[in-house]
Amino acid sequence: MDMFEKISQHEQVVFCNDPSTGLKAIIAIHNTTLGPALGGCRMRPYASTDEALEDVLRLSKGMTYKCAGADVDFGGGKSVIIGDPMTDRTPELFRAFGQFVDSLNGRFYTGTDMGTTPDDFVHALKETNCIVGVPEAYGGSGDSSVPTAQGVLFGLQATVQTLDGTDDLSGRKYSVQGLGKVGYKVAEQLLAAGSHVYVTDINDQALKQIQQRAETLPGTVEVVNGSDIYGVDADIFIPCALGGILNDETIEQLKVKAVVGSANNQLLEDRHGIYLQQKGILYGPDYIVNAGGLIQVADELYSPNKERVLKKTKAIYESLIEIYQQSKEREISTVEAANRYCEEKMAARARRNSFFAHNKRPKWDVRN
Repeated sequence: MDMFEKISQHEQVVFCNDPSTGLKAIIAIHNTTLGPALGGCRMRPYASTDEALEDVLRLSKGMTYKCAGADVDFGGGKSVIIGDPMTDRTPELFRAFGQFVDSLNGRFYTGTDMGTTPDDFVHALKETNCIVGVPEAYGGSGDSSVPTAQGVLFGLQATVQTLDGTDDLSGRKYSVQGLGKVGYKVAEQLLAAGSHVYVTDINDQALKQIQQRAETLPGTVEVVNGSDIYGVDADIFIPCALGGILNDETIEQLKVKAVVGSANNQLLEDRHGIYLQQKGILYGPDYIVNAGGLIQVADELYSPNKERVLKKTKAIYESLIEIYQQSKEREISTVEAANRYCEEKMAARARRNSFFAHNKRPKWDVRN
């Protein structure tokens, strides 16, 4: 495929190369209708440049919808660094990356993602102000997994409200896939609510830790091996690990009433959202549910404020309720409803931006 055809849905794609530090990175800006592009930077040993490009294009497009759904004044962007985070990470590499970000003159803001850490971006911050999610000691807003997990809980409340007419999370059965920073916090809160939680993770230490924690909480926990989590007889499945896990094979195994989790890109293909609907399983679109971290880093640019972030994160509940209602009224999948919800927001903002562009000149414009 021709390169320009491949990036035709994006405003700008920048290839960053710095031989002295070994930096090979790609920055993709998908859409800036709502404001400057915002999206994390992940570091992976991609097998090829094409694979890295495909990933950054897909992720940046997703960020456009995620920003619209979260109602933050930013557009969609993403960046990837080609390299092994275990061996190739250096302060100089991230300073070089920061210089490339700065060259975009405020069109793109970035921070930590898979394979990178907040401390990496302390080095990038020396070269550009367009960095978010740095440690609190450097003026950042702290651990973004906290509002992300809280957003998942709000999403769960909206889901049980839609299913049963109450947003009480207690006394139910949940299956949690992945006990990383977000998944562990979600499982912990569900145990605190007195629920039975099935858990799985490749990290045995995380499993032992949640079992020990459960001994001090009202709820109960049960460890499940790997892919067996899909067949668990629970009320809600909560994916908090890898993307692409909802496919023909796994959906067929599900016995739950709903799927609501923090993992990015849970559907292998968009059609799997329709498949879930056909099976009578309510799906909380991931980019709506997991927006708490995005809300925090976007808000950080106005100076960190945890109370303000929590207030904005609560909006996930109302957004999801509206998306579920639109899905039912229009007889479309929740994925289609979420996409329309976000596209309508962007269209309204585009009209507003166009109004100001044509009807209000800046003060420094002295033309007649």
